[in-house]
Amino acid sequence: MSEQNIEKIINNAAASVEMEGYHIDEQSRSWCRQLINQEITLPEYIALVKRKSEVTA
Repeated sequence: MSEQNIEKIINNAAASVEMEGYHIDEQSRSWCRQLINQEITLPEYIALVKRKSEVTA
């Protein structure tokens, strides 16, 4: 997948989330890129997001 396509996917997802009132920062976008590029696994991605948002469950 090209970098241009990845950025388009991330931007579309971010726009959808931001319409719900949330903000997607560059760190979160970076994790999304890593997930799409298979540099991290889905469980790793979820753990990073939960840690950032301080979710304990």
